[in-house]
Amino acid sequence: MKFLIRLKSQKGAMDKIIVTLLLVVISVIGIIGIEQWSSSKKNETLDKANTTITNVLTEINSNN
Repeated sequence: MKFLIRLKSQKGAMDKIIVTLLLVVISVIGIIGIEQWSSSKKNETLDKANTTITNVLTEINSNN
């Protein structure tokens, strides 16, 4: 009888370990995804800023 109680206890512990590992994997994937998304947004913003700066400088030079 003690064996069955011990077996149930170990099963619960294994379930908690599996859920914890699953949450860790999901978190790591989420962090990687957010990092890639923010990096692409940063690059888009830099490209737009460079284009605007170039346009403004061109306009200033053409007025002189």
